[in-house]
This record gives sequence, C-alpha cells and structure tokens, in this order.
Amino acid sequence: MKAEEGELRVGIAGAGFIGTVHARAARLARGRLVGVAESSLEHSEVSARRLGADRAFASGEALVESPDVDVVHVCTPNHLHLPLAEAALAAGKHVICEKPLAVDVDGARQLTELAAASGRWAFVPFVYRYHPMVREARERIRTGRTGAVRLVHGSYLQDWLARPEDDNWRVDAHLGGASRAFADIGSHWCDLVEFVTAHRIVRLSARTLTTRAGETEDAAVMQFETDGGALGSAVISQLSAGRKNRLWIEIDGSEESLAFDQEEPESLWCGRRESATVLKRDPAFLSEPAARLAWLPAGHAQGYGDCFAAFVADAYAAIRSDTPADGLPPFADGLRTAVITDAVMTAAREERWIDVPAHESLEVAI
Repeated sequence: MKAEEGELRVGIAGAGFIGTVHARAARLARGRLVGVAESSLEHSEVSARRLGADRAFASGEALVESPDVDVVHVCTPNHLHLPLAEAALAAGKHVICEKPLAVDVDGARQLTELAAASGRWAFVPFVYRYHPMVREARERIRTGRTGAVRLVHGSYLQDWLARPEDDNWRVDAHLGGASRAFADIGSHWCDLVEFVTAHRIVRLSARTLTTRAGETEDAAVMQFETDGGALGSAVISQLSAGRKNRLWIEIDGSEESLAFDQEEPESLWCGRRESATVLKRDPAFLSEPAARLAWLPAGHAQGYGDCFAAFVADAYAAIRSDTPADGLPPFADGLRTAVITDAVMTAAREERWIDVPAHESLEVAI
C-alpha cells in the first residue's frame, strides 16, 4: 500500500514496554503503524491488535524486508539489534534502533558503517536529550554562561533488579551482552553528559558489582577525564532500592554549577557563589533550543513520553526533509556509548585506567 504524502509507514520489531512507547510516538509524528513483529505470529497478532497495527508479521525478518514498511523501529532484546537493523538497512529502510546497537563494539561499528553507506537515516533513541531543561543546560554551557567546565558527576539509579528473585532477559549475557547495567543505563548517562558539555570522555577507570553468580553487573562506579580538562565520576545501579529512574547530572563550571534530575524534569538547579536558583520549565523564559521542546505551558508537567515523542518527530522530520534537527542522535552516537561501555568493562576487569578515543575512525565518513 503506497503511503500518503508526508505519511511514513512504520514497522515495530518487538512490542514490549519500549516497543509500545515507540508506537505511540510514531503515531504522534504522523506515522502509520503498518506492522508489528514479535517472537511468533501468535504473539504478533496479539500485539498488533493491542497497538492498532494494520497487520502482524510472523518474524522480525519478514517485517524489515516488507515493501510496505518505510521505517523500522528495532525494539527487540539486544542480541537481535544487529541482524534486524542490518537487514533493514540492506532492504532500504530507515532505522530507529534501541541501544545498545549491538552486544559488542564490533557489531555497533558495523551497523554505524552500514548506516553511513546506506543513504538512509538511522537513529538511536537517547531521548533524555529531549528534556527542555537539558537543552537549557546545554545552551548555558555553549554560550559561555556557565564558564569552563571543571567537574562532571552524577548517577543513574534504578531498583528493578534489587531482589534475588528479580529477573529479566537482560541478565543473560547471550541475550543482553557482556554488560547489563552500564550498557542499559550508563550509556544514557554518558551520552547526556557528553551532549550537554560537548566534552568527550578520554580516560577512565571503573569497578563493577555483581550480586548473582554467573550474571552481568548490577552496578558500576566510573571515574573519568575529558578532552576539555574536566574530571568526573558516575554511579550506575539497578539495585538501589526506591530509585525508579533517577538520572542525575551535575556540571560544575567556573561561573556556575548546573544540576538536572530526570525524576524531577521540570526544573534545572543553577548555583553561583552569590546565590542558587531553580529554573522552571517556562517556555517564555527559556533559550530557543529549550523552548522548542517546551510545548506545554509552564506548570503542566512534561516527561519521558514527551521526550520520546519529540525524538521520533525529529527523526521523521529528518526522513521527510533530509535535514536533521540539532541534537538528533545518529548511530554514531550509539557507537560512541558502546566504545565507552567496553572501556568501562575492560577497566573493571583489568583494574587499570583505560584510554578512550574522543572520536571513532570509521571506514565510511559519518
């Protein structure tokens, strides 16, 4: 079926929690959900009815190769990201693939090179970039208001794997990869601080904590240095009781410090020697990059779903216009976090500092 003018035909591979979030955002961005694929045709049919898709596909492979699909959202367990995204790019589709792009750096690099050579758009949903107050912090640093960045620190804390009986496919290294907590949420933290500060992590050390024998890490602590001369630290955990999704960053500059907490996303703390203030998400008083994303009036809370919708809207706008918006994360940014994750795991295993390249050299220019 031919898509209407401006309409993109969307296929979702994997319809769990995150696939459902992708489907909602796709509709808000004027995409038509033409198909859903799960682990079996029976499961696909159930999900297609639940999400209101046109049809169910018997497999992810059938979905990505379908001529009725323009954009593929890969929302499956991690070990399927590489083969499905690779097949989608080979079939001429645009791709939005969940992180990590692959279970190792080589796979992430392979996908990034394929995407660059394909002539198609390929994005990874680092959606915390789309909080308006994150953009406000980034703009204050970019314009020099914060001064030279000296320290970058914070944490990403969750509790959903805190108990011995808690289980998920992510704890299986064959399905999730060699890293769990850092690849899953530490990647978001690193992407956010590099995006906001424009610094790159170039040297790091780390320790990890694993509470269940034979499984991937539950927590990690990282120290690092940046190419801009700043020092930093981060605590990443999926066993911190009571912390549901606390992504917190603080950036200490020579003129002011900035702090953002994803569980309280309507504000940005700004500290100076003479005072400390809390900026509220009011589009009338934000910078233009932040105000663009602040679509509700002040006092009407925006959150994670709004970030995801804004990300998908920007992705689809890039596909339609061939012009990406500022801050839209390509596969190269997914590769970047895979490189950092690998360095963290190596540093923890070998108990030494690891150098991290500030930028990846790819066979195909990105």
